[in-house]
Amino acid sequence: MPKRGRFKQTTSLRERLAKEATQLRKQAQGTPPGFEREFLVRKARQAEAASRMIEWLTSDPKQPKQD
Repeated sequence: MPKRGRFKQTTSLRERLAKEATQLRKQAQGTPPGFEREFLVRKARQAEAASRMIEWLTSDPKQPKQD
């Protein structure tokens, strides 16, 4: 069985999702109103939500959250 090519991520998934959300929002700003723009905004919201979920899941429940 052939081995799959693997590589180590240099940034966390949360950071990559946040960066993707930022890029999608910038791309949406340059897109005229319509389906494509709404699609980009929706994808950005999904990436932001996933990033927040990862933060929540990986946080230490014993530590109070500091804002």
